Amino acid sequence: MSQLYEVTLPSLGDEGDAVSTASVAFWLAGVGATLREGDDLLEVNTDKAAFVVACPKNGVLREMRVHPDDEVRVGDVLAVLEID
Repeated sequence: MSQLYEVTLPSLGDEGDAVSTASVAFWLAGVGATLREGDDLLEVNTDKAAFVVACPKNGVLREMRVHPDDEVRVGDVLAVLEID
């Protein structure tokens, strides 16, 4: 039976140099895409660097909760996956 899994913004950067906010740059996958754990999901930018957020689990992208130029914080929900 499938269930929904919320993808959140992980901690960005090294432990001593981590940032807590980022701006969504663009999505690398679209709604309905079948993704594997580790696939690139979206890119976010901070004042220090660009980061690619990887898909945390195998599943199908069902919902994008953020859009380009949205400001997000570590722990914010970015997307919803349908997982088995």
